Amino acid sequence: MAIILVRAASPGLSDAVRDIHHGSLQCSPSLLKRRAPPRMLCSLRYACLGLGLGLDPPRTSAVVSSEQKVYDVVLRQAALLKRQLRTPVIGVRPQDMEMPRSGLKEAYHRCGEICEEYAKTFYLGTLLMTEERRRAIWAIYVWCRRTDELVDGPNANYITPTALDRWEKRLEDLFAGRPYDMLDAALSDTISRFPIDIQPFRDMIEGMRSDLKKARYKNFDELYMYCYYVAGTVGLMSVPVMGIAPESKATTESVYSAALALGIANQLTNILRDVGEDARRGRVYLPQDELAQAGLSDEDIFSGVVTNRWRKFMKQQITRARMFFEEAERGVTELSQASRWPVWASLLLYRQILDEIEANDYNNFTKRAYVGKGKKLLALPVAYGKSLLLPWSLRNRQKKQGKQDDDEVRVDRK
Repeated sequence: MAIILVRAASPGLSDAVRDIHHGSLQCSPSLLKRRAPPRMLCSLRYACLGLGLGLDPPRTSAVVSSEQKVYDVVLRQAALLKRQLRTPVIGVRPQDMEMPRSGLKEAYHRCGEICEEYAKTFYLGTLLMTEERRRAIWAIYVWCRRTDELVDGPNANYITPTALDRWEKRLEDLFAGRPYDMLDAALSDTISRFPIDIQPFRDMIEGMRSDLKKARYKNFDELYMYCYYVAGTVGLMSVPVMGIAPESKATTESVYSAALALGIANQLTNILRDVGEDARRGRVYLPQDELAQAGLSDEDIFSGVVTNRWRKFMKQQITRARMFFEEAERGVTELSQASRWPVWASLLLYRQILDEIEANDYNNFTKRAYVGKGKKLLALPVAYGKSLLLPWSLRNRQKKQGKQDDDEVRVDRK
């Protein structure tokens, strides 16, 4: 799942950078004291990420255009969840649709079977959720998979923009309670039960349109937007279903932002893992300006030779992906405890793919980095243990309160 985003880049951003070490960026205390929007304070590490990686800083206009667009969606989702509104269903209800005798139960069961077949580890984690949440997550997963298959599946060569337009119209009908088939019916029922907005679903379809017409990304700003479309959206779809822990002290916006960060991290990991596979399809999902600054080009990728320049470039890209994973971690702890395990499992396993790329000496041209079954099994109890932790916001508040109490004791002793 899934960052606090920059609302507007600071004119003196480079002056605010005080120290960079171990791949992380530290900003001056004076900047953090300003009354900036909350999303700005936490995301300076991303806005300044080029500086931390030894790259040119992003242009102000580019940062604002992509991240503001995404954060507007985040605000909309958070507001909907706060109000606990349910999307009104009009017209034909899912249960009125002509279906097998078992109706929606059978539809959800089929979604569960698909999830188990294609995402075994995640499916196992969902079994700890309440039945209603579990079924809803399965329905969302299946819709996302069907959407992705339009451009990556066996019939991808025949998909046109018109076909995606029809899929979006079908989505609108689904949200209006007019599902086309039993899998649609499961999702239509889900969005009638949870405060889920249509925008992330539309945005995922937009990501599929991008795949049809775009094979290069000139900078990370463009790539960030693509990652949001195809993966960050999943986090925004899922938060209303997974729920926020009642004891959490985090803002709703920050939980959605963390979900977004996890989606971005997962997609960046996919991209780094699949460099060779994408190159054989004529695609390069890497920032062109950063390639150029590293002394690399598309031809270097197509030739598939691991050089020191490539290793250095990959180290920078992996550092960025790990920063998004770090941002996501705090948000996972804020979810309802019964929903945390599958998310933690996904986070830990996907992050290990980055370790495997390093273990392969950054050869993601001819070697596919993957996490073996043994490591997957070991990750599950670790993920379960992390799912039992108190929300980070609560632990942080208790830590601050403890420090304050200690300070008061010292003053009294004096």
